[in-house]
Amino acid sequence: MYFSKLLIPTLREDPGESEVISHKLMMRAGLIRRLAAGIYNYLPLGYRVIKKIENIIREEMDRAGAQEVFLPMVLPAELWQETGRWEKYGKELLRLKDRNDRDFCLGPTHEEVVTDIVRREVKSYRQLPLNLYQIQTKFRDEIRPRFGLMRGREFIMKDAYSFDRDEQGAELSYKKMYDAYMAIFRRCGLVFKPVEADTGLIGGSFSHEFMVLADTGEEAIVSCDTCGYAANMEKAEASPPPQPSLFDGEGMGMGGGGELLPLEKRITPGKKSVEDVAAFLGVTPGQLVKTLIVRGGDRVAAVLLRGDHELNEVKIAKFFDTTDVQLLSPEEVEKVTGAPSGFSGPVGLKKIQIIADHAIKGMVNFVVGGNEKDIHLINVNLSRDFSPAQFADIRKVKEGDGCVRCENGRLVIVRGIEVGHTFKLGTKYSEAMGATYLDESGRPQHIIMGCYGIGVGRTMAAAIEQNHDKDGIKWPPAIAPFKVIILPLNMDSERTLSTAEVIYKGLEDDDIEVVMDDRGERPGVKFKDADLLGIPYQIVIGDKGLNRGIIEIKNRTTREVSEVEVDKIQGIIEMLH
Repeated sequence: MYFSKLLIPTLREDPGESEVISHKLMMRAGLIRRLAAGIYNYLPLGYRVIKKIENIIREEMDRAGAQEVFLPMVLPAELWQETGRWEKYGKELLRLKDRNDRDFCLGPTHEEVVTDIVRREVKSYRQLPLNLYQIQTKFRDEIRPRFGLMRGREFIMKDAYSFDRDEQGAELSYKKMYDAYMAIFRRCGLVFKPVEADTGLIGGSFSHEFMVLADTGEEAIVSCDTCGYAANMEKAEASPPPQPSLFDGEGMGMGGGGELLPLEKRITPGKKSVEDVAAFLGVTPGQLVKTLIVRGGDRVAAVLLRGDHELNEVKIAKFFDTTDVQLLSPEEVEKVTGAPSGFSGPVGLKKIQIIADHAIKGMVNFVVGGNEKDIHLINVNLSRDFSPAQFADIRKVKEGDGCVRCENGRLVIVRGIEVGHTFKLGTKYSEAMGATYLDESGRPQHIIMGCYGIGVGRTMAAAIEQNHDKDGIKWPPAIAPFKVIILPLNMDSERTLSTAEVIYKGLEDDDIEVVMDDRGERPGVKFKDADLLGIPYQIVIGDKGLNRGIIEIKNRTTREVSEVEVDKIQGIIEMLH
């Protein structure tokens, strides 16, 4: 194709609305344009990349035995009400009514719809296993869409759903999809890592996220430096850390597991934060236990964490079995504890349940809030001074924490971008919607399900986040909009143009995707646009080179330049295959 005939509206400056590098470069390279918050038009070059990714997905899904379908985007409320998600999903579910005042939503995912198909059409064990997939537009009304295609409201997604007779079959289906995802992202030319993940609103027993590794990634990926354990921050667990004691000199305290010292009150005027209290008392944050008063659904509880640890919102939400978890306001905290916010503690707290993180176990002689203004307690100990109703894993892991899967491993944290997610659903949806089959004995059994998603647009954005430099995109060849761009530097030179046309036709005849920059622009403009667009190979044809009988082939990723004799056109074509 010819550059002058394509819609490639490149920009010289970063758009003011862009926040991350993929958003900036997709806008500057003319791949996308914003229509509304979180909603984008895909322009020709951007859509060529999308189609490349979709083709790889289709080939691998078909190879794994999945069958492609296409389901409606507008979904009736009744199906969502059957599973209870009409009420639970929250404001991300864009609800609407038709002219007859019937409730519908724009589909953010399609578990209910595909389960409805299967419960109507699948009757016998002989029809299982079954895997149905689609590539289609979804809509989730994100409260704060941002980062371009990374966190949009409307997006292209591949979603697949497996249906099996039993757990053994479901495990096999999950493994096939896991392997297919590994193949898909490898073929897309991405460096990625599959990690254990929380199942979230989709539900189910376990799941994996496929994370493209990138320093600009919005998510933290936790992995062990010794074994193969890897999880996202929401799911990651750590082995219990060493337990610090309070004071360690002049008879003021013993090491962990040592003598329990008498409980004491200490005046801590205006000291509310962990850092301020620790500095005032001359201890480390790890020797404090902070008390957070939280509401989870219709329950209020005191949540205890070591002072140097952070609450994991996903874990505590799962503990309360709700998506609605929030800290109480200072006024509410004072009503519950009798003290201003910042001085809450577990000792003497009677009105609400106490939930403690596992890291609290074994701590001795630690510091807590005193439930009085400007008061903290030191030498607090479990059992003697208070007893939690329950211990639970509710904290975020930290770099250097011990691994839960091996004895000597330490956790490391890197950044990544989620591009795929696989879920083992079990019978969550089949039980709610009555999706059963008759087994060999003629008895009805609930179908075991799995679901598997890939963000197609997000995969394109993640590829840019992982493959770029100061000049623009560096596309992996498998998903590049074109493989080659021809840059004739002097459009007034008949020799330059005829050479460019011969190479162009040869590449086209050999089915190599090529675009020729036939614009009458200066060489510097052409070079800048070629680097910005990130097409893997640039063929540079200029008078100086032709005088020596050569043309240049530049590898956009490595920036290596090869000189090739101009009369060896077939060799050029073979080199670019």
